[in-house]
Amino acid sequence: MHIALFKPDIPQNTAAIIRLGACLNLKIHIIEPCGFDLNDARFKKVAMDYTGLSSIIRYGNYDIFIKKNQKLRVILMTTKAKKSYHKFRFKKDDVLLFGRESAGVPSQLHKSIKNKLKIPMNKNARSLNVAMTAAIVVSEALRQNNFYI
Repeated sequence: MHIALFKPDIPQNTAAIIRLGACLNLKIHIIEPCGFDLNDARFKKVAMDYTGLSSIIRYGNYDIFIKKNQKLRVILMTTKAKKSYHKFRFKKDDVLLFGRESAGVPSQLHKSIKNKLKIPMNKNARSLNVAMTAAIVVSEALRQNNFYI
């Protein structure tokens, strides 16, 4: 199972997702540029020593990411999706793509991705924190693929 972060803005969120990846043996793909330096103290405080336990792959841009992972199915998590994550059948090598905290993914990229999912939530709320969203969806994807056995 893979998590991909598209130009992440917030170091603490990225660090929390790296920690999630370390604990659940997920590959973490970071599509740059990030909105922070990976040496940022806020990033290091949350990531602690989990970066050494994680499989982190960095890409200069989305095109490089897609070229190197063209055999994998990319699933975009977005509040604009019509389908809920719990009604989707995940595969063991899926890539869960999360957009930038401040802006999501560009509309052209959004249109190019076939599978788009959302977490159903209160209509008056804007969105969940990206790290919380990742944990919720990864948990379901892993459960469906019997990774907890």
